Amino acid sequence: MSFINYASREINCKVVYYGPGLCGKTTNLQFIYAKTNPDLKGKMISLATETERTLFFDFLPLALGQIRGFKTRFHLYTVPGQVFYDASRKLILKGVDGVVFVADSQMERMEANIESLDNLRVNLGEQGYDLAKVPYVIQYNKRDLPNAASLEEMQRLLNPSGAPEYEACATVGKGVFETLKAVAKGVLTDLKKMAR
Repeated sequence: MSFINYASREINCKVVYYGPGLCGKTTNLQFIYAKTNPDLKGKMISLATETERTLFFDFLPLALGQIRGFKTRFHLYTVPGQVFYDASRKLILKGVDGVVFVADSQMERMEANIESLDNLRVNLGEQGYDLAKVPYVIQYNKRDLPNAASLEEMQRLLNPSGAPEYEACATVGKGVFETLKAVAKGVLTDLKKMAR
């Protein structure tokens, strides 16, 4: 749920990048952070324990406009990839406004993608969210690798409901901003409905 800061006239929106370990969630955030105007972003914070890491930063995208005179500030988070960090994943999903599921295109990672997507549905459900009703985008990352599954196979396994989807190679930034813009647009559409 968005947080409204009346003093700064900002609506703060939370977007979580979810997916299996080493799928490219961190790479997405690092690319976005590196390409975002320094005047419009906060510090990137890495919460690292001995065995897991969560990244976070916020930014103010000027191009997205305002809602009833309020600017929108996006807070981007990654979750730890491995499913056994479930408590951290649940905590990070609390109050989420939009979700990007980053899928690893490598054929041998399909089972990990499916497990992580199922885990996302369960964790959202436990907090009263329905994935079908949350602004949600799928990114098929690592499309440049020779062992990438076909797009048709990935769509069949991971996106039977037809959520917005983007092919990507996050290491070079291909598809990264397209994915972010799509989820941001979904979040803003929801906010505008609530503002009516």
